[in-house]
Amino acid sequence: MVVAITRLDLSARQLRREAARMKDADAARRMLAVALVLKGKSRAEAAETCGMDRQSLRDWVHRYNAEGVGGLSNRKSLGVKPLLTAAQTAELARLVETGPDIAKDGVVRWRRVDLRDVIEDRFGVSLHERTVGKVLHRLGFGKLSVRPAHPQGDVQARETFKKTSPSW
Repeated sequence: MVVAITRLDLSARQLRREAARMKDADAARRMLAVALVLKGKSRAEAAETCGMDRQSLRDWVHRYNAEGVGGLSNRKSLGVKPLLTAAQTAELARLVETGPDIAKDGVVRWRRVDLRDVIEDRFGVSLHERTVGKVLHRLGFGKLSVRPAHPQGDVQARETFKKTSPSW
């Protein structure tokens, strides 16, 4: 069975010439298959010659009819849609930069587990702990954090200790 090619701006010879110039091997193979169909070969024969399935060739012919030679290249994937919006991500960055309030948040430093709970409470988005780490990494935050100071600790004693400690 022959597939109908409605776009006739390039002949089979011109398609083969374009395929020879292509750097994308997959697109070149698809061009050669379309050229074979233009020459009158059956869909099964053209597909087998170019190492693809008959159904795949039919799909590529439809893309060629709709978009031309450019439609025979692979499209770039858009990827997974982010779970947090840009505004939510910016708010999370501000939250991490300012640090937790022990009275309100109940912690002296943010951990991914704590941030996961805050994200779920504030934004209604459930993330895995590792995903929170990936978001933080994307925002430029490292894993290291300052050692927390006890909120009821003696600030003066801490400063005196820093000044009198030997410098290595």
